[in-house]
Amino acid sequence: MTAEMRDMPGMPAMDAEVVRACLDALAACEQACTVCAMELMSCAPACMNCADMCNTMMRAMLRMRGMTPAALMAMLDACIAMCQACEDECREHAAESAVCDMCAQACRACADACMAVKDAMIAAA
Repeated sequence: MTAEMRDMPGMPAMDAEVVRACLDALAACEQACTVCAMELMSCAPACMNCADMCNTMMRAMLRMRGMTPAALMAMLDACIAMCQACEDECREHAAESAVCDMCAQACRACADACMAVKDAMIAAA
């Protein structure tokens, strides 16, 4: 985490490891969803949407300028919801597709990492 991220007015100081883990999970989920979307199963739209959301969440967390705690919380909630929806869709195909199973696992890990950031923000406030 950069000093800029720690020193944003109105933003609580967040644990750098929690933020790094979330960024890593977002990147992994974006990649898994992109690969899964290419399988052209019925989960493809959910995977594409989740990949886009993870990419947007990553860019926002890295930029941080103009971000308020309320805005970050809302984005984290949206990302968690998108990951959960994609996980649910991919779980339906996980038995037949290793790619869908990988994607579902990445979505679960990403939702958990986003929740950890939310928890860290609440604890730091």
